[in-house]
Amino acid sequence: MVCGSRRRLGSVLAFLGAAAGLRAGATRPGAGFLHTNSGLRKSKIVTQTNMKVELLPALTDNYMYLIIDEETKEAAIVDPVQPQKVVEVVRKHGVKLTTVLTTHHHWDHAGGNEKLVKMESGLRVYGGDNRVGALTQKVSHSTSFQVGSLHVKCLYTPCHTSGHICYYVTKPNSSEPPAVFTGDTLFVAGCGKFFEGTPEEMYKALIEILGRLDPETRVYCGHEYTINNLKFARHVEPNNTAIQQKLAWAKAKYDSGEPTIPSTIAEEFTYNPFMRVREKTVQQHAGETDPIRTMGAIRKEKDNFRVPKD
Repeated sequence: MVCGSRRRLGSVLAFLGAAAGLRAGATRPGAGFLHTNSGLRKSKIVTQTNMKVELLPALTDNYMYLIIDEETKEAAIVDPVQPQKVVEVVRKHGVKLTTVLTTHHHWDHAGGNEKLVKMESGLRVYGGDNRVGALTQKVSHSTSFQVGSLHVKCLYTPCHTSGHICYYVTKPNSSEPPAVFTGDTLFVAGCGKFFEGTPEEMYKALIEILGRLDPETRVYCGHEYTINNLKFARHVEPNNTAIQQKLAWAKAKYDSGEPTIPSTIAEEFTYNPFMRVREKTVQQHAGETDPIRTMGAIRKEKDNFRVPKD
């Protein structure tokens, strides 16, 4: 009888575990990739004279980003879903963490905020949505503030969620590329699902807001979805050589455990179908002549796209 109860309990736990996995992976196109543990994915440091960005793999395919102002050694963290890892990296660099930049309220981006503010006292937590945990500074479009000597400008990009914020980081009077942290609005070669918004909103976010940034702006997005996104882009534009070249490059990077991030705004316009909705080739694929209707059509198609295994 006891053995039977244990078997039943084991079955229930296995079912609950599987259900939890399905819930966690339901909106994660990269979940079928080889590296199902962030420990197998390498971190990466992008160093400029004025600013250092460390890409920190988290969960299955998320990224957190530590932004360090080289002048003052003050730092900000973007979407710290694994707080312990963040604290360890901050200690490694010997910097002062002052700021949390939250792109949106989803658990895999904002779920570590409450724990982090308990581990690191005095943090300012920025976000555009009251659903963001431990929020201390609610921001809107064009809200600006400093992290050390770095200038941070908030870009309101609703669609994936109604309160989504991207963070544009620059160093005044610097000739080096700016950075933009795009959460689940803009991915390398893709965009986020329209959970709480419309094609019009995503068009404005991608084309009229992010698309008008300095073309050399480095794009740091919320997930490692690049390969799947490029396979869809290839489906939309099979003759686009920029897509083919980027896909070959991304596969090589991914196979070695390296991030495929950052890209640049200029690059995105060459291979991201959601940034290319004004191009005739993308419109013809969608059977539309209007960029916004094209945006809606290809997002709907992407939602049901079966990714080839090649």
